[in-house]
Amino acid sequence: MGQALQSRFHLHRVISDQILWTMSNALESEACRVANALQSRGLKLTTAESCTGGWIAKVLTDIAGSSVWFDRGFITYSNEAKRDMLAVSGTLLETQGAVSEAVVAAMVQGALAHSRASVAVSVSGIAGPGGGSDEKPVGTVWFGWQRQGGQPVTRCHQFTGDREAVRQQAVVVALEGVLTLLDESGQG
Repeated sequence: MGQALQSRFHLHRVISDQILWTMSNALESEACRVANALQSRGLKLTTAESCTGGWIAKVLTDIAGSSVWFDRGFITYSNEAKRDMLAVSGTLLETQGAVSEAVVAAMVQGALAHSRASVAVSVSGIAGPGGGSDEKPVGTVWFGWQRQGGQPVTRCHQFTGDREAVRQQAVVVALEGVLTLLDESGQG
Protein backbone atom coordinates (compact mmCIF):
# COMPACT_ATOMS: atom_id res chain seq x y z
CA MET A 1 0.00 0.00 0.00
CA GLY A 2 1.40 3.41 -0.97
CA GLN A 3 2.30 5.94 1.73
CA ALA A 4 -0.48 8.39 0.74
CA LEU A 5 -3.14 5.64 0.63
CA GLN A 6 -1.89 4.25 3.92
CA SER A 7 -2.12 7.71 5.54
CA ARG A 8 -5.68 8.24 4.22
CA PHE A 9 -6.69 4.79 5.50
CA HIS A 10 -5.23 5.57 8.92
CA LEU A 11 -6.97 8.97 9.04
CA HIS A 12 -10.31 7.39 8.04
CA ARG A 13 -9.86 4.74 10.73
CA VAL A 14 -9.03 7.37 13.37
CA ILE A 15 -12.09 9.45 12.41
CA SER A 16 -14.35 6.36 12.33
CA ASP A 17 -13.02 5.19 15.69
CA GLN A 18 -13.62 8.69 17.15
CA ILE A 19 -17.22 8.77 15.89
CA LEU A 20 -17.88 5.27 17.26
CA TRP A 21 -16.29 6.22 20.59
CA THR A 22 -18.43 9.37 20.81
CA MET A 23 -21.64 7.49 19.98
CA SER A 24 -20.72 4.70 22.38
CA ASN A 25 -20.25 7.25 25.17
CA ALA A 26 -23.61 8.86 24.34
CA LEU A 27 -25.34 5.47 24.52
CA GLU A 28 -23.60 4.59 27.79
CA SER A 29 -24.46 7.98 29.29
CA GLU A 30 -28.15 7.76 28.31
CA ALA A 31 -28.36 4.16 29.55
CA CYS A 32 -26.94 5.20 32.94
CA ARG A 33 -29.45 8.06 33.17
CA VAL A 34 -32.30 5.61 32.42
CA ALA A 35 -30.94 3.14 34.98
CA ASN A 36 -30.78 5.81 37.69
CA ALA A 37 -34.25 7.12 36.90
CA LEU A 38 -35.83 3.66 36.97
CA GLN A 39 -34.00 2.54 40.10
CA SER A 40 -34.78 5.72 42.03
CA ARG A 41 -38.48 5.21 41.28
CA GLY A 42 -38.47 1.46 41.93
CA LEU A 43 -39.62 0.72 38.37
CA LYS A 44 -38.73 -1.97 35.83
CA LEU A 45 -38.40 -1.53 32.08
CA THR A 46 -39.11 -3.84 29.15
CA THR A 47 -38.24 -3.30 25.49
CA ALA A 48 -40.00 -4.35 22.28
CA GLU A 49 -37.52 -3.92 19.44
CA SER A 50 -37.65 -4.46 15.73
CA CYS A 51 -35.09 -2.47 13.69
CA THR A 52 -32.73 -2.05 16.66
CA GLY A 53 -32.53 -5.83 17.08
CA GLY A 54 -32.06 -5.81 20.85
CA TRP A 55 -29.58 -2.93 20.94
CA ILE A 56 -31.64 -0.96 23.47
CA ALA A 57 -31.73 -3.95 25.82
CA LYS A 58 -28.01 -4.54 25.23
CA VAL A 59 -26.87 -1.06 26.25
CA LEU A 60 -29.10 -1.20 29.33
CA THR A 61 -27.94 -4.65 30.44
CA ASP A 62 -24.29 -3.67 29.92
CA ILE A 63 -24.76 -1.92 33.27
CA ALA A 64 -23.98 -4.13 36.26
CA GLY A 65 -27.00 -4.71 38.48
CA SER A 66 -29.49 -4.03 35.68
CA SER A 67 -31.70 -6.93 36.79
CA VAL A 68 -32.97 -4.62 39.54
CA TRP A 69 -34.65 -2.29 37.00
CA PHE A 70 -34.66 -4.19 33.66
CA ASP A 71 -37.19 -7.00 33.23
CA ARG A 72 -36.82 -8.32 29.68
CA GLY A 73 -36.46 -7.47 26.03
CA PHE A 74 -38.55 -8.69 23.13
CA ILE A 75 -36.77 -8.78 19.78
CA THR A 76 -39.66 -8.86 17.34
CA TYR A 77 -38.03 -8.34 13.98
CA SER A 78 -40.59 -10.28 11.95
CA ASN A 79 -44.32 -9.65 11.80
CA GLU A 80 -44.83 -13.19 13.12
CA ALA A 81 -42.75 -12.36 16.20
CA LYS A 82 -44.79 -9.21 16.77
CA ARG A 83 -47.97 -11.31 16.63
CA ASP A 84 -46.66 -14.25 18.68
CA MET A 85 -44.74 -12.42 21.41
CA LEU A 86 -46.61 -9.13 21.73
CA ALA A 87 -50.10 -10.01 20.44
CA VAL A 88 -49.96 -7.35 17.72
CA SER A 89 -52.96 -7.89 15.44
CA GLY A 90 -52.23 -9.43 12.06
CA THR A 91 -54.86 -7.16 10.56
CA LEU A 92 -53.12 -4.12 12.03
CA LEU A 93 -49.79 -5.25 10.58
CA GLU A 94 -51.39 -5.79 7.16
CA THR A 95 -53.31 -2.51 7.04
CA GLN A 96 -50.81 -0.15 8.74
CA GLY A 97 -47.51 -1.91 8.16
CA ALA A 98 -44.93 -2.82 10.78
CA VAL A 99 -43.42 0.66 10.64
CA SER A 100 -46.40 2.68 11.86
CA GLU A 101 -47.76 4.54 14.84
CA ALA A 102 -50.48 1.96 15.44
CA VAL A 103 -48.03 -0.95 15.47
CA VAL A 104 -45.52 0.63 17.90
CA ALA A 105 -48.45 1.48 20.20
CA ALA A 106 -49.59 -2.15 20.07
CA MET A 107 -46.00 -3.33 20.60
CA VAL A 108 -45.50 -1.22 23.72
CA GLN A 109 -48.86 -2.37 25.12
CA GLY A 110 -47.97 -5.99 24.35
CA ALA A 111 -44.58 -5.64 26.04
CA LEU A 112 -46.23 -4.42 29.24
CA ALA A 113 -48.88 -7.14 29.08
CA HIS A 114 -46.30 -9.91 28.61
CA SER A 115 -43.78 -8.79 31.22
CA ARG A 116 -43.48 -7.79 34.85
CA ALA A 117 -42.33 -4.29 33.90
CA SER A 118 -44.12 -1.03 34.65
CA VAL A 119 -42.47 0.94 31.83
CA ALA A 120 -41.98 -0.08 28.19
CA VAL A 121 -40.41 1.23 25.00
CA SER A 122 -41.02 -0.03 21.48
CA VAL A 123 -39.32 0.71 18.17
CA SER A 124 -39.96 -0.25 14.55
CA GLY A 125 -38.30 1.31 11.54
CA ILE A 126 -36.55 1.06 8.21
CA ALA A 127 -32.81 1.12 8.84
CA GLY A 128 -31.84 0.43 5.21
CA PRO A 129 -30.16 0.30 2.92
CA GLY A 130 -33.27 -1.18 1.24
CA GLY A 131 -36.88 -1.48 2.27
CA GLY A 132 -37.88 2.15 2.03
CA SER A 133 -40.69 3.67 -0.04
CA ASP A 134 -41.92 7.16 -0.92
CA GLU A 135 -44.34 6.98 2.02
CA LYS A 136 -41.81 5.43 4.43
CA PRO A 137 -38.26 6.18 3.29
CA VAL A 138 -35.14 4.58 4.75
CA GLY A 139 -34.48 6.20 8.13
CA THR A 140 -38.16 6.29 9.17
CA VAL A 141 -38.43 5.01 12.73
CA TRP A 142 -41.53 4.93 14.95
CA PHE A 143 -41.26 4.81 18.75
CA GLY A 144 -43.70 4.01 21.53
CA TRP A 145 -43.40 4.51 25.30
CA GLN A 146 -45.88 3.66 28.01
CA ARG A 147 -46.21 3.29 31.77
CA GLN A 148 -48.46 0.62 33.22
CA GLY A 149 -51.95 2.08 33.49
CA GLY A 150 -51.16 4.93 31.10
CA GLN A 151 -51.66 5.53 27.40
CA PRO A 152 -48.99 4.95 24.77
CA VAL A 153 -46.95 7.96 23.68
CA THR A 154 -45.74 7.65 20.09
CA ARG A 155 -43.37 9.61 17.92
CA CYS A 156 -41.81 9.27 14.47
CA HIS A 157 -38.28 10.31 13.53
CA GLN A 158 -36.57 10.51 10.17
CA PHE A 159 -32.87 9.69 10.58
CA THR A 160 -30.05 10.03 8.09
CA GLY A 161 -26.96 7.92 7.58
CA ASP A 162 -26.26 4.28 6.90
CA ARG A 163 -27.91 1.32 8.62
CA GLU A 164 -25.64 1.52 11.66
CA ALA A 165 -26.19 5.26 12.07
CA VAL A 166 -29.98 4.97 11.82
CA ARG A 167 -30.02 2.21 14.43
CA GLN A 168 -27.68 4.06 16.82
CA GLN A 169 -29.75 7.22 16.59
CA ALA A 170 -32.88 5.16 17.25
CA VAL A 171 -31.37 3.71 20.43
CA VAL A 172 -30.53 7.19 21.74
CA VAL A 173 -34.04 8.51 21.00
CA ALA A 174 -35.62 5.45 22.63
CA LEU A 175 -33.63 6.01 25.83
CA GLU A 176 -34.32 9.75 25.83
CA GLY A 177 -38.02 8.98 25.46
CA VAL A 178 -37.97 6.73 28.53
CA LEU A 179 -36.48 9.61 30.54
CA THR A 180 -39.08 12.04 29.21
CA LEU A 181 -41.91 9.64 30.04
CA LEU A 182 -40.64 9.19 33.59
CA ASP A 183 -40.16 12.94 34.08
CA GLU A 184 -43.63 13.78 32.76
CA SER A 185 -45.40 11.11 34.77
CA GLY A 186 -43.83 11.98 38.12
CA GLN A 187 -41.99 10.00 40.74
CA GLY A 188 -44.11 6.90 41.29
